[in-house]
Amino acid sequence: MDLEYQLIIPEFVMAGLAVVIIAAALALRNVDQKWFGYATAIGLAVIAIVTAVAYWDTNDDFGTVLAVDHFTVLFRVFFLGIAFFTVLAAVQFAGDRLKNHAEFYGLIVFATLGMMLLAASRELLTAYLSLELLSFSFYILVGFNKLNPFSNEGSLKYMLLGAFSSALMLYGISLIYGVTGTTTYSAIGPDVVEGTRNIAEQLASFAGGSGGVDPDGARPGLLIGLVLITAGLGFKVSAVPFHQWTPDAYQGAPLPITAFLSAGGKAAAFAFFLRLFSEAFLPAAAEWVWFVAILAAVTMIVGNLMALQQTNFKRLMAYSSISQVGYLLVGIVALDAANISQSQDAASALVLHLIGYVTTNIAVFAAIIAFYNRTGRDDIVDLRGLAERQPFLAFAIAAALFSLAGMPLFAGFATKFIIFQAAFNNGFLWLGAIGVTASFVSLYYYLMVIKQMYLYEPEGSDRERFHVSRPLAGALVVLVAGVLFIGLYPTPLFDVIHSSTEGLFEQAAALSAAVMGQ
Repeated sequence: MDLEYQLIIPEFVMAGLAVVIIAAALALRNVDQKWFGYATAIGLAVIAIVTAVAYWDTNDDFGTVLAVDHFTVLFRVFFLGIAFFTVLAAVQFAGDRLKNHAEFYGLIVFATLGMMLLAASRELLTAYLSLELLSFSFYILVGFNKLNPFSNEGSLKYMLLGAFSSALMLYGISLIYGVTGTTTYSAIGPDVVEGTRNIAEQLASFAGGSGGVDPDGARPGLLIGLVLITAGLGFKVSAVPFHQWTPDAYQGAPLPITAFLSAGGKAAAFAFFLRLFSEAFLPAAAEWVWFVAILAAVTMIVGNLMALQQTNFKRLMAYSSISQVGYLLVGIVALDAANISQSQDAASALVLHLIGYVTTNIAVFAAIIAFYNRTGRDDIVDLRGLAERQPFLAFAIAAALFSLAGMPLFAGFATKFIIFQAAFNNGFLWLGAIGVTASFVSLYYYLMVIKQMYLYEPEGSDRERFHVSRPLAGALVVLVAGVLFIGLYPTPLFDVIHSSTEGLFEQAAALSAAVMGQ
């Protein structure tokens, strides 16, 4: 194994940052706790900048289990950005409502480390361990407010169902190993159907209509393994019917962790989803595409219909995030083993929508955190008259909700348009139609929130205008600007994403060329 440790220096530094923050709290007990938050944010920003500059042109792997390429570096920086904005939004919230701040920030850093390793993984057991590091950090963070019974309940449900999903995923990995004899993506790709045929014969049989599957060989084990892995991942991303934990966990978690879970957790899982299905399982796309398509359709429908009934803002965003998972799964459905160029376009569309969604979601939650810091309330009706009390927060929430609904001028419109176009190009017109219809449905419940802010007078005795802390206000300005920029001019970002996803399909392109040469 070629172990070039300089390739994973950012991950070592992240682990060191978490340990230093926690150790500093033990040594500096009289220091204002908010400085641990600001120190964590500065550390994350520095690591992100250095990683982007030092590793962007790297294309190598660490012992065949971790890839360090454009895709990995893009998601490293992306995850660090998510953690940075989460920590900034959490400083005042944690200072007012939580204890053990250093441990809180340290767990956020450890969760981010798990995300980074997951996006870089090229081997199933490495990916599983990375996912568990991420999941265990989230289990603790969701229940971090121990005095809140909703927090304890949400954490317990999340942990119990998470353990079950991990068992499903491990069993799926064991079946894939039994079929292929390997857990490495690069080896699974050629051997995903049969370990004895050569590459050209595998894809030739696939192109000839047999799906590349020996009827009395690998088909049952391969299909069951794929279904179990997808089910495990479906839990992590809150796809229907694996979504039951999501509303309770979102409502019970501290608000910054709700934001982090909805943004970082889904981004990491889809980075894993995309690398796994493009590098390992693309030759067997005909075996899983309809299953994922049905999963996407049901997720979009159920998420939006359930959101219509919500009165609590965090539960509303929980079901909203479930529906967004359906849109993201459309990008997986659009992958096509017979058309590598189209598959790369679909992968780029998925990542673009993921970045647009995460930017928008963090903007919403940052604004709600600022409101909660003032009022201690998170029901939708509590937002009444916010446009009079704090116009900037009302504008930020409205812009983000319009983006989530897919309205023109905002990020959601551009990213949904591109991802639905990828589905249309792969022949899934019905799935794109469901996505467009679901977006119209979502507009209704987002408008109900906006209606509370702009068409009603403030309730209660607290009607005065209030200010938002400068760090949080600055973060909101950047996030809202990002939502508008992606919506109005997504081309530069899409070009960067497209160059990062190219490496995911190198093996598939080689296999396709081998078939063409027969």
